[in-house]
Amino acid sequence: MIEQVKKQCTILRLHGFNENAELRANEAQLSSQTYLDFLQILLEDELLHRKNAKAKRLISKAKFRHDCDLEDWDDSYERGINKTKMKQLSLLGFHKNMENLIILGRTGEGKTHLAMSLGKRLCAEGITTQFYSVNLFFEEVNAAKASGKYLNLIKKLSRTPVIILDDFGLRAYTHEEATILMDILEDRYRKGTVMVTSQVDPRGWSKLFEDPVIAEAINDRLTKPSMTIKLKGGSYRDKLKVS
Repeated sequence: MIEQVKKQCTILRLHGFNENAELRANEAQLSSQTYLDFLQILLEDELLHRKNAKAKRLISKAKFRHDCDLEDWDDSYERGINKTKMKQLSLLGFHKNMENLIILGRTGEGKTHLAMSLGKRLCAEGITTQFYSVNLFFEEVNAAKASGKYLNLIKKLSRTPVIILDDFGLRAYTHEEATILMDILEDRYRKGTVMVTSQVDPRGWSKLFEDPVIAEAINDRLTKPSMTIKLKGGSYRDKLKVS
């Protein structure tokens, strides 16, 4: 009987049912569950399976550089973010409130790790997230322009709930790059979240662009509204070498 049920689950693509059918049937017999209790537990198994499968797909599509989790964050020394703040971030309130998240810090202090960890948590909640190194981001946009797919890319980015721009401000940006960034930020303003990691405080971002009007507009779209995290403590990689 159980094999027949599992075969039917496969046909119906109820993979969560399939994986747990025998286990749940044995549990039901031992605990004298009602039919409704048994069905509810199997439905919960199916929902969890689908949630995990979706998260795995989203994490793969996000193209994070590393596999990072919030639980891996080392808080054994002061890094500018306490357990309370980390818990607050893990609840993803910034995204629910349609706020951008700006993560500031020097090289090695964990900006990218934190951004990717939060990105992975967003994916786990079924929220599409896309990770970009800023320099490679502009290369991808320029390639889309050259192939006549620029507007399609803009539309795709406007529909993406969360975009992570990593290492913003390592260099000055051309007028064309500034215009591209403004197009993207304008089209998705208050529709989703932009996470930015940077060594440069937002007060210094205006110096990155030739046109002060565009600079002010970009700064406004990124910082209003936003939450800012300022990391400290020096390079974590250096501390690992010492230990």
